[in-house]
Amino acid sequence: MKKQLTVFFVTTISFLVGLCSLSIAQSGYKTPPKEITEMLLAKRPAAVSIDNKGEWMVLMQTNSYAEMEELAAPELRIAGLRINPANFAPSRMNLIEQLYLREARTQKDISIEGLPKPLHATGVTWSPDQRAFAFLQVNTTSVDLYQVNIATKKAIRINKSPLNIVLNRYQWVDANTLLYFTATRKPTEAPIKAAVPDGPTIQENSGKASPRPTFQDLIKSPYDEQLFAFYATAQLVSNTKGVETKIAGPALYKSASLSPDKKYILTEVMTPPFSYSVPAGGFASLLFIMDRKGTTIKNLGTNPSSETAPSGNDNVQPIARGHEWRDDQAATLVWCEPLDSGLIKKQMDYHDAVFALSAPFNGEKTLLFKTKMRYSNTVWGNEGLALVYEGLRSRQQSGINRFNPITGDLERIFTRNTTDAYSNPGTAVTKPNEFGQPVLWTIDKGNKVLFNNTTGSSPKGDLPFLLSFHVHTKKVDTLWKCSEGVFETVQKIIDAENGVLITQRESEKDVPNYFQKDLIRRTADRPLTNFKNPYPAMDGVTKEKIFYKRADGINLTGELYLPKNYNKERDGKLPVFIWAYPAEYNSAADAAQIRGSEHRFTYLNGGSPVFYVTQGYAVLNNAEMPIVASSENGKPNDNFIEQLTMNAEAAIQTLNERGVGDPDRVAVGGHSYGAFMTANLLAHTKLFKAGIARSGAYNRTLTPFGFQNEDRTYWQAPELYNQMSPFNYADKIKAPLLLIHGELDNNTGTFPIQSERMYNAIKGHGGTARYVSLPYESHGYTGKENLLHVLAEQFEWMERFVKNAPAQKSESKKGF
Repeated sequence: MKKQLTVFFVTTISFLVGLCSLSIAQSGYKTPPKEITEMLLAKRPAAVSIDNKGEWMVLMQTNSYAEMEELAAPELRIAGLRINPANFAPSRMNLIEQLYLREARTQKDISIEGLPKPLHATGVTWSPDQRAFAFLQVNTTSVDLYQVNIATKKAIRINKSPLNIVLNRYQWVDANTLLYFTATRKPTEAPIKAAVPDGPTIQENSGKASPRPTFQDLIKSPYDEQLFAFYATAQLVSNTKGVETKIAGPALYKSASLSPDKKYILTEVMTPPFSYSVPAGGFASLLFIMDRKGTTIKNLGTNPSSETAPSGNDNVQPIARGHEWRDDQAATLVWCEPLDSGLIKKQMDYHDAVFALSAPFNGEKTLLFKTKMRYSNTVWGNEGLALVYEGLRSRQQSGINRFNPITGDLERIFTRNTTDAYSNPGTAVTKPNEFGQPVLWTIDKGNKVLFNNTTGSSPKGDLPFLLSFHVHTKKVDTLWKCSEGVFETVQKIIDAENGVLITQRESEKDVPNYFQKDLIRRTADRPLTNFKNPYPAMDGVTKEKIFYKRADGINLTGELYLPKNYNKERDGKLPVFIWAYPAEYNSAADAAQIRGSEHRFTYLNGGSPVFYVTQGYAVLNNAEMPIVASSENGKPNDNFIEQLTMNAEAAIQTLNERGVGDPDRVAVGGHSYGAFMTANLLAHTKLFKAGIARSGAYNRTLTPFGFQNEDRTYWQAPELYNQMSPFNYADKIKAPLLLIHGELDNNTGTFPIQSERMYNAIKGHGGTARYVSLPYESHGYTGKENLLHVLAEQFEWMERFVKNAPAQKSESKKGF
């Protein structure tokens, strides 16, 4: 008996040691293969900011990824914000670590004297006269404002009091004056949480509907309210040549906008009680105009909390909205009022009206125009020209109107579906006027406005362009268009009449670089930068935009990456990794349009699936997954699962027919809504060997007031919500699913509990799943160690379940 007990204890101890060893093997951070690690950590080229004359460039090098010590630093998550409690600034900022000047003419790099050390900069902006630029320096316990003089190449700290940039940053008034907000208390004076609460936290609703999305990081207690008030309270300050002048008193400034003539400040101040249902941007507020001394000139009213705003796309609160200054006049306020009580389904000839009121703001408001759809914004030009934008998200429609402020005439010049990429004219080009405000850039004696389309979707792929539009004849002329074989965009217009531009050009092999073009003289492009490829391991990798059709005839595309030196006749079909994100369309024709360019340089961020092409996989990135309304009155999601399946089947079949992808060794993955897609494909098809789902939502009943572009609520369409929830089909998920989620995800709807419950559901039914919770990460991952670990987890998952999976007969793989 004694011997038997001894054997039992030895066996038990050995078993426990084995479990312990297994636990240790699975703990701690992993790293992926060397090539992947080196590519992730490679420094990207510097970001560039160019002055309006095209003479000077500011080059800014950031630290791509945060160290875990940075992510683990104290952080307040309140009112939808993430605040660094030590310095009155947002947390998790990607800061500039190197900052220098480049003279465009000579391409000579020039260092700047007086930069703070270590440099942790953000918010670089040029002065109105382009002779200086400013930036914020984020220190451990404070934030400072620096100004760099281009002539002297010196940086000088101009603030006397530490800044508060929790809600606002700074703005230039003129070449010598800036407005900013300062902290009113020291961080060490923050409220201290009571050891024992005074009582329970209570929320009550008195019969008012509040159909809000599932926001995160909200205020949850009276103590949170105290913290928000402490960190958001700031003092508005004017600084002229280093001399600070306070304007009005401390307040919870939501915004403060100078009038074009710099005499007035349109001010919005948040007021308690603070909502527990919406972020700070939706808090109740007071709106008023004050002068530069802080004296209130005009009270504009109160804005209620947005928690009572009606649900549904295009519905708005029945109040005045969108107050802003008219850019082409000295001090004229414009705003919009709904004519339909905020409910778009009301049958109305016009749904919105836009009004104006000029200084001294004691007269009656003036009606400028009415819009048939929801008013969006106005790009002002001059006394006789402006462009008015309107649209309906629910119908995927938008319109651009020419507005004559003198006569009041409003004429439609463009109408398009927002998903019709081919018809997009681009963005109206602006330039500073005499007030320093952005107004329409016109040529040909003011008869033509410019539009810059930096995407340029076309049947040949993306070919960006610059066009002019004659406001009277409506004639469109293409001034410049990207050549085939590259991807080039207009970054800045230096001289519109003489055709001097600065562009950024790239190809699948060439890093984006800047060039100066002369469209009139047609001289050779002058290079302004010479950035190098940071990924030598990608040399020889082939990239191709492939075209294929799904079963119902809709055209699809994807970016296919194949390993260097790969030969399909010699090497055979490869294991495949498909990465995608669904998109909704009301029109099959729009869904079938060609989007993207195979001539884009591939930057490898931590979320990219392209890394794995260096490990022997065929990677189909951005595989299109359109979800199309099947009828005029139907909604795209009415047959979501069927369309997902068709998309996936078409991609796998195409790679198989090309002879490059093994249909029996395919993984699918996605982030956020792409993760939701992944889980659904594994739940409803047998097409995939494995799936990788990052930061997704899997139970749609937990996002009951709509999600993505779905505006029906759970109670209006319970069957739809249940059918689209892969959580409800966890018992059907047999292919291995890797779930990854940031433990501090702050995205609306994608609470970490979504992945936790999905994992437990699969586990409970005997499925194969793994759940990785990333410390301190939000919806997008930024920590170096976490990103390397994610890449390692994904690689191991695919090696285990895809590349080295046992063969199976493809005939057994059906969509349903």
